[in-house]
Amino acid sequence: MENQREIILQLKEVRKEKNLSLQNIMDMMQKNGDYISKATLSRILADGSENAKFKYNETLRPIAKALLDIEHIEDEDTLDIKTMKLLLKYKIDKIKELESQVSELKDQLLLAQNKFHEKLEKERARQQRSIDFLTHQIDLKDKRMDFKDEQNRVLLEQLLAKCNGCKHA
Repeated sequence: MENQREIILQLKEVRKEKNLSLQNIMDMMQKNGDYISKATLSRILADGSENAKFKYNETLRPIAKALLDIEHIEDEDTLDIKTMKLLLKYKIDKIKELESQVSELKDQLLLAQNKFHEKLEKERARQQRSIDFLTHQIDLKDKRMDFKDEQNRVLLEQLLAKCNGCKHA
């Protein structure tokens, strides 16, 4: 990534200009509430590291924020440093905005999921009531059929008893 390469080169240049040790940079990051390991910091600022891949948010952003002091553009800053500060400030602001949007979208998704689950639960309850009603109707019909079968059996027995007493049988 060309942009990342430029950022790393710029960070190395600023470190050299300000004659900062790794510990100085660590202290500056801590003051901003950021942290990366000293080993990672050392890898990023090592010779040839501009060709390596690093995660911007987790590694480069805290270093750039500390080294470039992006909140303040100073008169002695070169045009490149001023540009980098403005670019990094824009990126940080954009990241915060996007994180806020993600948070809002997560809240909206959770709300929509809850509404969907409530609706689904109401539909399930309605269907269960319908099933219970139909089951009850089937039970009533079965009882009526059993009653009619018993009546028919009794009538058949009575008819057979009459027929047995009859001459034609």
